[in-house]
Amino acid sequence: MTNTTAGQTKPVHVDVLIIGAGISGIGAASHLKARRPGTSFTVLEARDTLGGTWSLFRYPGIRSDSDMPTYGFGFKPWTHRKSIADGHVILDYLQQTVAENGLAEHIRYGYRVVGAEFSSVRGRWTVTAQHARTGKKARFTARFLFLGTGMYDHDQGFTPVFDGVEDFGGQVVHPQQWPEGLDYTGKRVVVIGSGATAVTLIPSMARTAGHVTMLQRSPSYIFSAPAEDPITNALNALLGHRRAQPIVRRKNIAVTRAMYKVCRRAPRLMRKLLIADVRRRLPKNFDVDTHFTPRYDPWDERLCVVPDGDMFKAISAGRASVVTDRIDRFTKTGIRLESGQELAADIVVTATGLNMLPFGKIRLSVDDRPVDPSDTMAYKAMMLSGMPNLVFALGYTNLSWTLKVDLVCEHFCRLLDHMDLHGYSTVEPVLDDRHQERVPYLDLKSNYVQRGIARFPCAGSRGPWTVEQAYEKDVERLREGPVEDSGLQFTSAGAELSASRPEGAR
Repeated sequence: MTNTTAGQTKPVHVDVLIIGAGISGIGAASHLKARRPGTSFTVLEARDTLGGTWSLFRYPGIRSDSDMPTYGFGFKPWTHRKSIADGHVILDYLQQTVAENGLAEHIRYGYRVVGAEFSSVRGRWTVTAQHARTGKKARFTARFLFLGTGMYDHDQGFTPVFDGVEDFGGQVVHPQQWPEGLDYTGKRVVVIGSGATAVTLIPSMARTAGHVTMLQRSPSYIFSAPAEDPITNALNALLGHRRAQPIVRRKNIAVTRAMYKVCRRAPRLMRKLLIADVRRRLPKNFDVDTHFTPRYDPWDERLCVVPDGDMFKAISAGRASVVTDRIDRFTKTGIRLESGQELAADIVVTATGLNMLPFGKIRLSVDDRPVDPSDTMAYKAMMLSGMPNLVFALGYTNLSWTLKVDLVCEHFCRLLDHMDLHGYSTVEPVLDDRHQERVPYLDLKSNYVQRGIARFPCAGSRGPWTVEQAYEKDVERLREGPVEDSGLQFTSAGAELSASRPEGAR
């Protein structure tokens, strides 16, 4: 394949152009390399390194909030002893995946995709990318576009407007823009927020900070899980990682799905159990009702996982504390609350959430017609109505992200096999059911979801247009179900993908 450079003038053409070298893009490239060895592909990454989330976020204690045997790829066993792993260990795993599958030569760093247009006449995408270092634009063409861009804005996190923040004499930091070398040793730290980022930051910073205070408007459900799973490690020792992997994954999927289903079907019971677990991990007189009893039902928002109860240990040891109140304004020395209390701080961390963003701000169009993702409907939660030859990967919110990515990539390869077999050059999901109800792509009530979900494609109420966040149902329709159905329109234009069809393709 011709190597792209910042000054290229002639577009580079590939069968599949993958956008993003995070876990979704690396997964797509790995599946193509293994299942479709003749398919040419390139991965465009806006930043200068791979890893997505795991190289972007640098805040203290960053780690997975899903178990790694299922967050890792199905084709590459997770071998580290920790099931809840630190960010740098996950990044090492992704770098190993790239090396083992020979993907490095396919990745082009520093190319931020700004626009992608599909031509029905040519049956291909033309993609425009801007090089981060030179600012020059480069063009790529491809039969298929695979969007592995995730679901949030990598450039900027969400920070509310706080009165008086300009008066504060200390430092205000958002976890997404963590300053390199920030020294918080012995300092008073206030972390605003109660979600996954906050409960990760607090026990890590509390090891060396003078004191860390979690300031929250309202509590979240926090669930303690072992950092090392003794059953998983025993199976790995007995059977070896390769043979143990399918057993461990089935176990972890079953446990996680069962817990989710019980939360939804018996919310009062699970509420009592979750809060009782918190109560037993904190000092006897701790005000759990105020600080760790949410107003909503379990899994209306994501559960926050803490490995080995590390946050509760930091609170019990007096290194961290929790305040539940609303912010009146920042002062020179800290934050004044609506109750009148003032929290003294040297550093304030605004762990206030992400900005949800579909498909990396890429301007999409078909035959010179701009397409707003919010006007489309997701087909099998991996393609978009009215968008030919486009596949995207958005992982689960109630299970490991990568389980969905693997299924999408498997189905994508089967789709290419099917098109090769029948001589099709394009495929487009067509919404032919006028009575299909439009519903949000995600049904979580979290603030970050509610702020941004209107910009995403919608889901449907039935058939292949549903987005159910249910692994067992996606296995049925993506891994085991037929490729062709009434929702897809295939066309032939005398051009086929260059890859050869693997044996046994359906």
